Amino acid sequence: MKAVSAGCLEIHYHEVGPEHGDPVIMLHGFPYDAHAYDAVSADLAGRGFRCLVPYLRGYGPTRFLSSETMRSGQQAALGADLLAFMDALGIKRALLGGYDWGGRAACIVAALWPERVRGLVSCGQGYNIQDIANARQPAPPVKEARYWYMYYFHTERGRFGLTQNRHDLCRYIWSLWSPSWRFDDATWAATALSFENPDFVEIVLHSYRHRFGGISGDPSYDEIEERLSAQPDISVPCIVLQGRDDGVDPPVEQDSDRAHYTGFYERRIIDGAGHNLPQEAPEAFAAAMVKLAGAQ
Repeated sequence: MKAVSAGCLEIHYHEVGPEHGDPVIMLHGFPYDAHAYDAVSADLAGRGFRCLVPYLRGYGPTRFLSSETMRSGQQAALGADLLAFMDALGIKRALLGGYDWGGRAACIVAALWPERVRGLVSCGQGYNIQDIANARQPAPPVKEARYWYMYYFHTERGRFGLTQNRHDLCRYIWSLWSPSWRFDDATWAATALSFENPDFVEIVLHSYRHRFGGISGDPSYDEIEERLSAQPDISVPCIVLQGRDDGVDPPVEQDSDRAHYTGFYERRIIDGAGHNLPQEAPEAFAAAMVKLAGAQ
């Protein structure tokens, strides 16, 4: 475990692989943590890559530097954290990979600062930048039903539920979103520790309330949010991975994300994997990253 001061955070992260290897930054989502990439990192490090896997704000040992900083979980904050992490480590350009919240951070940096990104592996939602201006438009009922947890977190009952029952709630979400993943108690316990972060509840609640336009974000990220409201295209090479068994964001036949990518693009649907794709199918994730590295 290492740590670095980056922007408003002290970001803790795992690093494996040769110090001068090609940098690969991989980011987890909710409700997971950096352990999602243990197997991927071991694979890529063995191939000579320098793998860096940070804990997002509100997770694990990552902490805010000031008690005065707003505990925002908005998308712009996640993107800014990733850029600050790269700056703090002196990484001018890297391969990025992520899913869920982490995939959003990676997509944001790829879209707004493409000169910093060699390639992108995006899991689940391939184009993972929120269209907050249109967030109040309802989705088909079957999709709305899968978003029950988002609506739950809009309520004070949801706040108390996440505070008091975070472990049971998050483990239940794991089982719903990855129905074919047979994780053991040790795997769960290694990640569950990350939900004890003192800012976990506030960050999660803000993330899901902000994305629907119901509450304000941190004003320091207004400029980034304004740029994201244009739904910018992504020009860097990208491979999208989608788990066929994803219980919250299952792949569909029509690839509507393709229109947002102006460079090399490929979509792969992975059998036997759900939402936590890097941990469920590490070989597929590592293979996608290797292909992007070789395509430079």
